[in-house]
Amino acid sequence: MKYFFAICITALFFNYSVFSQEKTTTHKVEKGETISQIAIKYNVTPYDIYQLNPDAISGLKPNSVLLIPKSGGKQKVAVQAKSAAKTVTHEVAAKETLYGIEKKYGVSDEALKQANPFLEKDGLQIGQILTIPSGIRQKNTTPVQVKVVYHDVLPKETKYSIAKKYGITIEELERKNPEIVSNLPVGYKLIIKGNAPKGDKTTTVVESKKEIVKANPEKVSTAVNYLNYVVKPKETLYSLSKMAGMSQEELIALNPALSQGVVEGMILKVPATISIPQEAKKEYAVISKKSSSRKKLVLLLPFNISKIEGDTVNSTAMRLKKDKFLNMTLDFYAGALVAIDSAKQLGLAIDVSVFDSQETKNTSNITALIKENNLENSDAIIGPFYQNNVEKTAELLNANQVPVISPLSKDTGNSFGNMFQTIPTTTAVKNAMFDFMRAKNGNIVAVVDKKKESVIQFIRENHKDVKFSELNANGGVSAENLKSLFVKDKINYVVMETGNTGMIKSTIATMLSAMATYKVQLVILEPNETLDTDEISFVNLTKLRLMYPSVTRENESPEALVFEKEFKKKNKIYPSAFATRGFDITFDTMMRLSQDKKYQETVDSTATEQVDNKFEFYKKEDGGYINKGVYILYYDTDLTIKEAK
Repeated sequence: MKYFFAICITALFFNYSVFSQEKTTTHKVEKGETISQIAIKYNVTPYDIYQLNPDAISGLKPNSVLLIPKSGGKQKVAVQAKSAAKTVTHEVAAKETLYGIEKKYGVSDEALKQANPFLEKDGLQIGQILTIPSGIRQKNTTPVQVKVVYHDVLPKETKYSIAKKYGITIEELERKNPEIVSNLPVGYKLIIKGNAPKGDKTTTVVESKKEIVKANPEKVSTAVNYLNYVVKPKETLYSLSKMAGMSQEELIALNPALSQGVVEGMILKVPATISIPQEAKKEYAVISKKSSSRKKLVLLLPFNISKIEGDTVNSTAMRLKKDKFLNMTLDFYAGALVAIDSAKQLGLAIDVSVFDSQETKNTSNITALIKENNLENSDAIIGPFYQNNVEKTAELLNANQVPVISPLSKDTGNSFGNMFQTIPTTTAVKNAMFDFMRAKNGNIVAVVDKKKESVIQFIRENHKDVKFSELNANGGVSAENLKSLFVKDKINYVVMETGNTGMIKSTIATMLSAMATYKVQLVILEPNETLDTDEISFVNLTKLRLMYPSVTRENESPEALVFEKEFKKKNKIYPSAFATRGFDITFDTMMRLSQDKKYQETVDSTATEQVDNKFEFYKKEDGGYINKGVYILYYDTDLTIKEAK
């Protein structure tokens, strides 16, 4: 008997070995490989691989060996043996979402992820082979008589709260009630399910307003506030829904465009109550000398000396009177010289070289200067002035990662990893203003002239939480509507964008009349010449504490007065804005070079502030750095301009 049992065991083991050899093969994991890639290679599903290699669910390790079922037949696993259902797979196509796939096959999010554990870790990727769990729901083709369900809109209710209450999407709600696409009137009778009889919209309401409030006071929803969120690289519908604290269906209901797939850069509407990962703001700090190793700084400035010397018509004195670009260059250079002297007094070990970039908007001698003077060995380069020439310099020195600092250009063209734009873009300046108002938990209202179409579009696309005040038939301000948008116990910021004197006066008058009841403050996004005319009362602007964003400030600190005094001593005049900028950029660069770190490392870790300019750099997704150092200034009642904190 024992002999027979031993033979049976041996035979069983032999048969299992033969079966394993026939039905499986092995695969050595290479660095960077994913389960999906391996599954495609062997024409199997990720689920098949996980069944034979359960440890792989926690991640793949290079050089580890996986058992792979041969595509000719599947492993007979006990779980599969219990079900005769045919395995259904789905290959993920471009722009598909988990929600769309789950809806297509009638499976739950939990069931799909249980059958494809890699989705939790890797998210949905194009080309993945998904295993669709058995027991797919079949669509019922039998027509069902649906009872009509209505809902009366209560005060403070939103489309989102109503749709969520009845388990439908906002899109479905609007489709059944096209009248509410642009507005949701209180008391309006909504069709929730079914279709109302023709000519009848007065059928008995399932849940009347009074009954809901009386029986379910906790169900009376408050208005939901939303924020805009820009989709970042590699984010998925799953990760976005987790961040928003919503189901994927709810998120798509708020943002129908998501049903076509998640696209980097798209702007989503999400509840304002959630915690959105914000770009970490840099701390401002004073940089002091830490390194004694010598550094090399280069200034590429457009003196265009050859043109001056070759000018047989105008004398040098005459050219200085007429050539604004040359005057700007000389002012910048004069400010830079004061910074160089200040660095010497501090004992900074920096060698400074100045070269004539001989540039126009489309030409320069940058290539020759770099080659002849070995500028690839520099620790930082300030200049040239024109954006095209800055980009060319950055491109030529990109391989050596020499920082190229653009001193005056507002343009953003081609980006290189070693290029630093020191002047904030117009968009960054405007966004800084909105960020400040939100940080103060303000209620933001916009009064925008119809002629300012670009401003209207900018606010609608980037700051959807802003309320627009209605204009009357003549295009003027509706005082009644503007006041109706104000909120008590909050600062009501009125963003006014118009050059029309009458519109400005009526906006100011409305705000002044509301000051007894509301906290109000007037805001502009860019300089407005009309406000400087005699027709607009400066005193009224100070009463409303006119606030605006600015790249520079008016600094009267002791440090600023020292610079002003030194500049006047050397040049017999007070510094212009270009002279101050020449000092700020040069001194800031030299102080960063005096650290034990490279220039780029100091930029990544620290924001700085000099006489009139901030330097708060952030890396762009397409390469290079931009400065988001913006001042928020306001008119104070003592008739001075101050920085808002």
